[in-house]
Amino acid sequence: MKEGGRGRPAAAKEKKTSPIASNRKAFHEYFVEDRMEAGIALLGSEVKSLREGRAQLKDSYVQFRDGEAYLVGAHISPYGSASWTNHAPERDRKLLLHRRELAKWASAVATSGVTCIPLSLYFKGSRAKAEIALVKGKKLHDKRDAIRDRELKREADRSMRRR
Repeated sequence: MKEGGRGRPAAAKEKKTSPIASNRKAFHEYFVEDRMEAGIALLGSEVKSLREGRAQLKDSYVQFRDGEAYLVGAHISPYGSASWTNHAPERDRKLLLHRRELAKWASAVATSGVTCIPLSLYFKGSRAKAEIALVKGKKLHDKRDAIRDRELKREADRSMRRR
């Protein structure tokens, strides 16, 4: 068994994740092609608001500009106990990525017909993270096929439970 320092097993060193918000509509609207974890540069009042679970990813996306990535349109509610130092709820937040990853994804968004959206926000240890994805939009018939497949699977599960 490999040790993770101070006699603890390596598995004990893995950081625990706790979910904050998810973009459930993204899986209905898009085909997810690639995923990645990114850090988020936040203010103190934003972190406290996230700890209360007051965030929304609806209609948010990732924008690449000036060699950096920004989370645009994500709503983090103002922290109730903060005074005049509170944050703007829908400000652009910088995403923290490695330079190579940033360049690769920015070129993919610029050249092909894909976009980059956040799938979820969560805490990993004490750090706030965002799971971002390269996605391609679904057409109406693709959405109908997905709904049909989901209903067929649900029917099959029901009939298996009855037997």
